[in-house]
Amino acid sequence: MQNIKMSDVDQPNLPAEFPIGWKSDVAAEMLRKLGIRYVALNPGASYRGFHDSLVNYLGNQNPQMIMCLHEDHVVAIAHGYAKAADAPMAAVLHSNVGLMHGLMGLFNAFCDRVPMVVIGATGPVVPEKRRPWIDWIHTCKDQGALLRNYVKWDDEPRSVEGVVEAFLRGYQLTCSTPNAPVYICLDAGLQEEAVSGEVHIPDIERYRPKTRPAAPAQDVQAVADAIKAAKTPVFMFGRGSRDQAHWDARVKLAELAGASVMSSQRERAAFPTQHGLHVLPPMGSMSAAAKDLLGAADLIVSFDYSDLQGFLRQLNRRTGTIKAKIVHVSVDDVLHNGWSMDYFGLPPTDIGIAADPDAFVEQLYPALESVLGGKKRWDGQSRRKWEPLNYSERADQVLMPSDIEVALAEIRRDRKFTLTHLSFGWAGRAYHWNDPLDYLGHDGGAGLAAGPGLAIGAALALKDTDRFVISVDGDGDFMQGATALWTAAHYSIPALFIISNNRSNFNDEIHQEAVAKDRSRPVSNKWIGLRIDEPALDIASLARSQGVEAEGPVKYKKALLEALERGLAIVASGRPYLIDVSVLPGYANKLVTRGD
Repeated sequence: MQNIKMSDVDQPNLPAEFPIGWKSDVAAEMLRKLGIRYVALNPGASYRGFHDSLVNYLGNQNPQMIMCLHEDHVVAIAHGYAKAADAPMAAVLHSNVGLMHGLMGLFNAFCDRVPMVVIGATGPVVPEKRRPWIDWIHTCKDQGALLRNYVKWDDEPRSVEGVVEAFLRGYQLTCSTPNAPVYICLDAGLQEEAVSGEVHIPDIERYRPKTRPAAPAQDVQAVADAIKAAKTPVFMFGRGSRDQAHWDARVKLAELAGASVMSSQRERAAFPTQHGLHVLPPMGSMSAAAKDLLGAADLIVSFDYSDLQGFLRQLNRRTGTIKAKIVHVSVDDVLHNGWSMDYFGLPPTDIGIAADPDAFVEQLYPALESVLGGKKRWDGQSRRKWEPLNYSERADQVLMPSDIEVALAEIRRDRKFTLTHLSFGWAGRAYHWNDPLDYLGHDGGAGLAAGPGLAIGAALALKDTDRFVISVDGDGDFMQGATALWTAAHYSIPALFIISNNRSNFNDEIHQEAVAKDRSRPVSNKWIGLRIDEPALDIASLARSQGVEAEGPVKYKKALLEALERGLAIVASGRPYLIDVSVLPGYANKLVTRGD
């Protein structure tokens, strides 16, 4: 496979430029004016007018179509792009049936708080325009009801003016904090109507996203005073932007405050894990060392730490009795609607700050500097309390999931890696985050099949940069999203897919073991209905069948390191690559199986 430029793929033969002539052209023109670079889609007749406008009116440029084999991949690719670019991509879903396919991906993206412009379509609203049978089953009233509980906003415009306003409003909302997808449904009949009269599109600059919400001065001062009074403050960094300036500002603030730092393995990299103040590895569930750290804290400042209550509950079930003063900085409640529990438990909060966390960091630094008299509290001595993770004892003969992390850390050297997804076997004790693009976080809603699409979307955003995009997926997760690889091959999107293949839905084996123990039943049966074996999956052949070069199963350390180097060489040349790594079942960190 040759490395090709995106602008060379699937370009139409156009004898001339066409003026806006159809109402679907208006929707396409809005995407271009809003600066949307790519639009992922799986074809469908409900938006055939809009499809024609993308090809024959826009010339398949700005935005360019990214064709996928399944609607779930359409959304996952747009999701991964947003995670890497901090900017929205468009995703198109075919009528009610395509929308229902894409709903899982949309729930992931909503829970992950990423921007995305989702364009749907319904069969002709006017019944006399519907083709027999097919247009009737592809038409529904209030299509947005299918996803309204997990998007930020939706609309179904009925006129050219309505289309213009829908895209202006949708873009503004999805890009304003807190981010989340928006949905615009285009009536198939409206798309195929000719434009009559002049189409007025206002100056886009007057409808740009709102600035990050900041805190009132008295709240900023209250937190600065609380930090000054604290002897053992802990900063918990959760959701944050990919902006290097914001990353640097977090580091400066922690050093000024002398605060110990914790971050989440579920969220995007927010703080350098090798820094002396990052005391523990990025957290999934609460470790014994984390309990000690938080138990000794007299001030806990959460910068939009997701599920703060659930995390603190592992420290003390009665979180309201925790002695430390707690500050929680977040505007996430703007999206809380009562349908989805992705807002998590209600944490005890002594000072609640309704502000974007990065905007608040910028506000807090000068206020804290003033109350501290300009003196930095951190003495430069490292507080890190974890030992580096090494290869498992028998890695020369058989691999554990954590060996993938150790191998990536070993071969990384001065290369810039962007990890887009991690398997449950990731320990976080060998591999470090050094900048905002080192790790892009979890899939948000824990819906399987996202991993491959997330990697492709991120690699699309980072194509032609010096970064290597790498995804570490479990075999069960990967198989549900495997056909996303065709898109990577077709558009020559360079990403390295590493499959941590334990031949099981092993997460559920742990849960079945917990239930069997509770009920005094045989633990030996935990694998039934969960193992992915007999026959074993030929994952490398599946990748090759879609045009992606692949190898495996790789079964020991030396072979893994050699495979990684081969894969990175292919990715550096501009092509995707897959490595199937055979690992024994097992997790580096304890899985929480109960809520009590």
